[in-house]
Formats: sequence, structure tokens, C-alpha cells
Amino acid sequence: MALKLDSCVAQHIGDRKEQQDRAAVFPHSRHKGMLMAVLADGMGGHSGGAMAAEQVVLKARENFETYAPSLEKPQDLLRSVVEESHVVIKLTRFTSEQDPHSTACVLLMNGGRADWAHCGDSRIYHFRNDKLVSCSKDHSLVGELMRQGRLDQEGAKTHPQRNLLLHCLGAQKEPVIDFGGTDALSDGDSFVVCSDGLWAYFSDEELGGVLSVYSAREAAEVLIKRARERGRPTGDNVSLIIIKLVDVEARQKAEKDRLDAARRKLGNLPA
Repeated sequence: MALKLDSCVAQHIGDRKEQQDRAAVFPHSRHKGMLMAVLADGMGGHSGGAMAAEQVVLKARENFETYAPSLEKPQDLLRSVVEESHVVIKLTRFTSEQDPHSTACVLLMNGGRADWAHCGDSRIYHFRNDKLVSCSKDHSLVGELMRQGRLDQEGAKTHPQRNLLLHCLGAQKEPVIDFGGTDALSDGDSFVVCSDGLWAYFSDEELGGVLSVYSAREAAEVLIKRARERGRPTGDNVSLIIIKLVDVEARQKAEKDRLDAARRKLGNLPA
């Protein structure tokens, strides 16, 4: 099965004065079919958020370029990106008057396998067609309260401390990193990596529905448009990465079979 990657990176500044999110997708220069996606949301409540998010993307690109899959495990690479970004961001606090912090989501794809890591409340979703397979857990106060059963989905939307993070990069304590992965990727699988400026406005069902009927670029356009409509006039920065897996050969065969059936039907029509 030959899987083709259909990907798109999209951002909108929202109603903020500065875009403090960073997002990127890049292939490996030496290993064909290997790709990394990274997204970082600089803390809106801290000066230097954009600088912190930029450091995450730079460190991801640097470590990915030297990654040797025959010698390193995917989790080792992902951990190095998050931990080293944290160190660089903390050092920035001593060399400037800024106080940078950031979330981090890093996704590594290689053939039919995907591995990911995150810290903070930016999310990594995995869908199969329109059904949610998995979603990263927010490292936030509201997220923890929901996991404890002390807060429901509706209460989380209006909680006065809904933006309070328990873990992030650049803080005094070491970042908590959650890992995930799958080696069973197939046609119809999709990943969405996004900041809270996007996921705050969508249910899992709506995200899956959009992904299942649109290309990566079209889905990104639809989601950003809806997020802006729902977020005005106080909308946050919006950033997302969409990666869809397509079995080109299977879809070409299905289309050929459809056309052949149509031709046979036409051939049986009376003159």
C-alpha cells in the first residue's frame, strides 16, 4: 500500500496584535518519506511568546535533520526537541527582559508509522475517516478537572481559569511530556495539530466531518473561517497543521472500477 501525504499549514492572527504561534512541516533531507510537523503556541500572557514558539520550531528542524532512525528511537528524537527547546527558552529569560513560555506539539511520520509528543494545551488529533482515534490530553487546570470528573465540557468553556497551564516550556519546573504513536496507519487516516485558538470552537465530531470530505488545504480554510466567525471579537491566534494519508493506488483502482461499470452500463443501453 503506497500512502501519499496531503498536508497543509495554516494560521490566522485572530483579534490579537501579534501572531505568537509557530507551525511548520518539513521532510527529512536524506530519508525519503519521513516528515516532521511541529506547532508551538507562545504564551499570550507572557512577553516573548513569539520568540519561545520560534525556538521550538528551530530546535525541531535542527534535531530532525540529524536524526538517524537506525540508531535512535522516535521517542528519543521527540523528547530531545521538547526538552532542549525548554532549556533554550529558559536561557532566553537571562539574556533579555522577556519572559518567554510556549506549548509544543511534535509529530514524526515515517512510512506507515506515526509518533508524537506534546506539552501544554495545544493538541494532536488522530482521525480515521470521520471518527476520532485519539487526542492528546491538555496540560491545563481545566483539563485536569475534567479528567477527575469535577468539570464537564460546558463548564470548561466558561471556567475563569480555563487558560491556566499546569505544564509548558520555559517554566521553572521541567516540562511533562506525553507521548503517543501508532504503526497501523492506513488510507483515510488524518492528523490535526492545532493551538487552542482552533480546537476551542469545535467538537470532535465536527472536526472529523470536515476532514473526511475535504482535502487538507480545503479543510484548513473551512476550519479557520469557522473559528474566526465563532471567535470574534476576542479570538486568539489560530494555527493548525493537517496531514491526510491517501492510498493513491487503491483510490485510482476504485475510480477505474467505477468508470468501467459506467461504461458497461452505457454499452447495454438500447440503440
